Amino acid sequence: MIEPHAPAPPGAPRPWAEGGQAQARLPVRPGTGRLLVLAGVFVCAACGLVYELELVALASYLIGDSVTQASVVLSVMVFAMGVGSLAAKRLRCRAAAGFGAIEAALALVGGSSAMALYAVFAWTGDWGGVWSGGPRCLLVGFSLAIGLLIGAEVPLLMELIQRIRRQDAGGAVADLFAADYVGALVGGLAFPFLLLPHLGQVTGALLTGAVNAVAGGALVLGLFRRDLSRRGRLLLLAANGVVLVLLGTAAVLVDDFERAARQAVYGAQVRIALRSGVQEAVLTGGTRGRPLDLFLDGRLRVSGSDERLYHEALVHPAMSGGPHARVLVLGGGDGLAAREVLSRPGVRRVDVVDPDPGVVLLARRDRALSALNGHAFADPRVRVRTGDAFCWLRHTRQTYDVLIADLPDPGIAASTKLYSQEFYGLARRVLAPGGRLVVHAGPVTARPRVFWTVEATVRAAGLRTVPYRVPVTAPHTAGGPDRASGLSEAPRDWGFVLAARTRPALTLDRGGPDLAGLTRASLRAEAREAERTRMPGLPPSTLLHPRYTR
Repeated sequence: MIEPHAPAPPGAPRPWAEGGQAQARLPVRPGTGRLLVLAGVFVCAACGLVYELELVALASYLIGDSVTQASVVLSVMVFAMGVGSLAAKRLRCRAAAGFGAIEAALALVGGSSAMALYAVFAWTGDWGGVWSGGPRCLLVGFSLAIGLLIGAEVPLLMELIQRIRRQDAGGAVADLFAADYVGALVGGLAFPFLLLPHLGQVTGALLTGAVNAVAGGALVLGLFRRDLSRRGRLLLLAANGVVLVLLGTAAVLVDDFERAARQAVYGAQVRIALRSGVQEAVLTGGTRGRPLDLFLDGRLRVSGSDERLYHEALVHPAMSGGPHARVLVLGGGDGLAAREVLSRPGVRRVDVVDPDPGVVLLARRDRALSALNGHAFADPRVRVRTGDAFCWLRHTRQTYDVLIADLPDPGIAASTKLYSQEFYGLARRVLAPGGRLVVHAGPVTARPRVFWTVEATVRAAGLRTVPYRVPVTAPHTAGGPDRASGLSEAPRDWGFVLAARTRPALTLDRGGPDLAGLTRASLRAEAREAERTRMPGLPPSTLLHPRYTR
């Protein structure tokens, strides 16, 4: 028979769970202490989600393919959180000290993650060889470390909150996770609407780390200081002080760091670095005889050494062999496609739709870029609008003789919907009778599967196609991705797809403007070269099933 427990003698400490600790001696009433712990949970959860989103955003920008980077970060971090929760069981007997140490470490690792990841990308991203995947390895390492530390928070916070006032496990878990989820909501909203646009990735992460360190240190040293020895309090205070000094020093030097990192990535000729709500635009060269280069989110979009050949090949075949009075350019915020359109006689109206007002502003006001585009946006026939190309096609009631899709590479995840069957169906709807569509479809030789998937997708929208290509003459490419998006070498050609409701003629009009390196003979020869790489039977890419994988 099991004997009943004898009552505890007066004055004895109240027994808690087996292996637990006595009720905490707090400087405030238990109800207030409980609220303070939940407030700490709220702040720590907000900081943890900011670290997570910052890793996803920065990895997508530096490495490319946002879907893959988000999957890697989230899956690795969630796995590490589980491991961290198990490991933290050994710290429950010293919950206050353990939580304080973990928050200091998390503040340092999470706060410095953006700067460290960008530094590795900037200074070692072009090493190649064994280190070619260095930024990806560091991304996984930070995801693991941050996940382990975040996962270790929960068991320790549960122990601390139970030591303030004992309650059933279900109620304690409900309170803890309610504060955690609300904090995650605030952190998730603060990152895109406050931290990223106003502070940027690096400064935002540093500030988040500082908040994390202050919140964790204040909770332990203010509420549970009696659980720590004098030496333990001094050590924790010193650790948090060192973390705050390191993060503060990095924040002071962040502008110098970003300038140096940009020069490491783009070279020493950086003239303008502009971050809009859409992307970062960097202009290099364009003075003293140096060719102008325009980078968008780390990808070389315009190379002054060979952009004319690219834009001539994109625009003039579509402008030949039919009416071209009304032209729609999707993308092309740099004004270079509009320059080629305006060189043709008979053009009455050109509509340019680009998502980034920052690029349009550069095209209008930067002396070198506006000279390169022939001041196209000052022409009264040109109307420039900023917005999403997909939404523009969906809502416009205009029709056009020529539609030019001068869009980012189809291998970039953010551009996937602009190379979908639905997008080309909308493009077909705005084509006037006899109208033609031309699409930049990425390199043919380097990524034939992507190129022919674009061609198959255009055909699936009910258009007849003529694929063609032109060789790249300079060591860099104006229309394709660079090392940031996964190609170790610059593509050797540009690929295009010309399309119409009836099979279009691939030609150049007689009497047209003089072209730098494009003739009817060379155009047809390169079309035959492109045809030799055809991959039949590829399915089209749709919004629900994108197929532009590397």
